[in-house]
Amino acid sequence: MLKVNNLEVMYDKVILVLKGMSMEVPKGKIVALLGSNGAGKTTTLKAISGLLKSENGQVTDGYVEFDGERISTLDAEQVVKKGVFQCMEGRRVFEHLSVEDNLYAGAHTRKDRSQLKHDLEKVYHYFPKLEMLKNRQAGYLSGGEQQMLAIGRGMMARPKVLLLDEPSLGIAPLLVKEIFSIIKRINEEEGTTILVVEQNANVALSIAHYGYIMENGRIVMDGPVEQLLANQDVKEFYLGTSQGGRKNYREVKSYKRRKRWL
Repeated sequence: MLKVNNLEVMYDKVILVLKGMSMEVPKGKIVALLGSNGAGKTTTLKAISGLLKSENGQVTDGYVEFDGERISTLDAEQVVKKGVFQCMEGRRVFEHLSVEDNLYAGAHTRKDRSQLKHDLEKVYHYFPKLEMLKNRQAGYLSGGEQQMLAIGRGMMARPKVLLLDEPSLGIAPLLVKEIFSIIKRINEEEGTTILVVEQNANVALSIAHYGYIMENGRIVMDGPVEQLLANQDVKEFYLGTSQGGRKNYREVKSYKRRKRWL
């Protein structure tokens, strides 16, 4: 459904962030894009959703394809109308609007206004806490509640592909588990294709079908979740576990020299 092919992205015509990035997101699946800070994960999502222009970024090579159509040159509003919606890192809710008004804002590009009430009830079905808080100003919600609101707002756009950027960021561990279980339900029950960007590899791989690991603007490893979970490098450097127990600093440093997966 979504294909990124040999993508290069540059900011300010100087800073090269993505260096031949390629990945695919199959229809109806959850794909996890993992990597450390600065790897280029958020830039990848912005290239897909048409948000690079707002930050003086541009695609200099390669392309993004959605449902067989190239969308690399489209504006963000056009990409949303095609069926791709990005939930931004840090939630980005409209703080002075109520929860319900925030949800309706997610449907601003839709023309089938008669269906909005039905879709609102569907959001409340997945996030009953939002229904309890529907008249509260969004700025007074907790981080976890705001993340629920951001995902619910994305659902109101009726996306074919939902892009989630660091949904666990700044949220209590118990709420992270709850939110990711709801993301999995949305995928299974609604058939929504999901691309989730995460630094928390454990929680992302717990719901994903396929995973990509990104470093320095490139994909360095990919495969089905079972294969990634069995890989020793992934265990050591992304999941924090290994057969040999805790690693000392010298052994961790050797990872950069070893790079078994390159």
